[in-house]
Amino acid sequence: MSKREKIDFSDVQGICRFAHGRLTNAEFLLLKIKDVEVAKQWLSQAPVSTAESKSPVPETAMHIAFTATGLIKLGLSEQILSGFSEPFVSGMTAKNRSRRLGDVGNNSPSTWLWGGDDVASPDVLLMLYAAPEKLDGWQSEVMGMKFNQAFDLQHCLRTNDEVRTEPFGFADGISQPEIDWGQQQATDIHSRYTYSNLLALGEILLGYRNEYGEYTDRPLLESDLDALAKVLPRAEENPRLRDLGRNGSYLVFRQLEQDVDGFWRHLKGASDGDSNKMEALAEAMVGRRRDGSPLMSETPYSIPGVDKDKGINQFDFNADPGGLVCPVGAHVRRSNPRTGDYPPGNASFIKRLLSLFGFGKKSRSQDLIASTRYHRILRRGRQYGPVQNSSDYQRGLHFICLSANIARQFEFVQNAWIANAKFGGLQDETDPLLGNRQPLNNGSPTDRFSRPQKSGPAQCMRGIPQFVTVQGGAYFFLPGIRALKYIAETPFGTDGG
Repeated sequence: MSKREKIDFSDVQGICRFAHGRLTNAEFLLLKIKDVEVAKQWLSQAPVSTAESKSPVPETAMHIAFTATGLIKLGLSEQILSGFSEPFVSGMTAKNRSRRLGDVGNNSPSTWLWGGDDVASPDVLLMLYAAPEKLDGWQSEVMGMKFNQAFDLQHCLRTNDEVRTEPFGFADGISQPEIDWGQQQATDIHSRYTYSNLLALGEILLGYRNEYGEYTDRPLLESDLDALAKVLPRAEENPRLRDLGRNGSYLVFRQLEQDVDGFWRHLKGASDGDSNKMEALAEAMVGRRRDGSPLMSETPYSIPGVDKDKGINQFDFNADPGGLVCPVGAHVRRSNPRTGDYPPGNASFIKRLLSLFGFGKKSRSQDLIASTRYHRILRRGRQYGPVQNSSDYQRGLHFICLSANIARQFEFVQNAWIANAKFGGLQDETDPLLGNRQPLNNGSPTDRFSRPQKSGPAQCMRGIPQFVTVQGGAYFFLPGIRALKYIAETPFGTDGG
């Protein structure tokens, strides 16, 4: 087994460790490379924020990520590019990927404002964060370093200063994995039977062991063939090679417009104007109350020694297999089913063996929901539009997440749990918030949301309109600091081994 080295936070971009919650102002710049040489000069001097702890907390932060086309423009060879994952190389709108992600109908890339079929994909994503009243000055400082010679600005995606509540009015950013920065937890496959929020470092950062105990594929370079590769850290599993991916991550960016007026108007109609029923229906669709407390817990803040934020995230659905407390199709239950490696109660060898053959299940959903530790993501999104509800302005979420395996993490969650009409034993409903409501191939509708009852049939709301529409998106590589130096300094046509 290879030696596990202590992580070098100075080589990790800060967004992998910090959400920048105190830096409430942010904007995301989508760039096209205009002059490659000037762009390389700018990148080599860019004050990218690292994951090192600093006191006091800086008032600004910057992060940089690249699409596959951007890396090619900057001189990375096809051979090096082939070492990255297929989803990253082919892009979010590649053939058949849109269907798997639910990007059809009103979500089709042909309608996107950026990154879609009919508009140019960005080369570079520049993420700027600042304390209140500091963003404009920070942008001017950044863009003063030959920026306009290097890049064309495609879009400037501003955010608002609300970082705790999403536009529908519910507390956001609660359910985040706890990253095992010290690499203390065992990653033996199928070693943890129950749900755990602690996640292997290699699920977020490339170059480290993931939940399977393996290393995710990424470009490994021969320093004998590429002298500049000596700037890169050595590959942990093969120290002879240099690791372009180590301390980097894949960044998924999707602009999601939310129809706030339509959401509450539809729920009001479905509740016959009863405000209490409307609130209860909204909470059932989300799976949490507005303050973030889970439906699974009546007293989420009473856990001794656990602070409020951790307390409202410290639960699973084992006691509610049928969805009587929190509906199986609720958004938080779809996006994170909180399952262990085996169905509840299967800790013994005999019970685990029986479960493999389909016996001893409490509900049919246990056959259909995989262990969540192999599919977690780290979210870093920000909302945009006016904080107060207004039909005159677009509102929504700049969804951003980090993962080391786009297909197994983001795409699996989006395809198997969010967009899948047959999730958890359900037959004809997609995510109540994010679903695109497109009928199945056999014509069956997916515009429903059901709430099981203790007696009698489930209450079913039908004819739900689409509340969230995709406006743009792309896959990016967020390099480590030394990998960024390599990208900025590598000459054209590097073979890279």
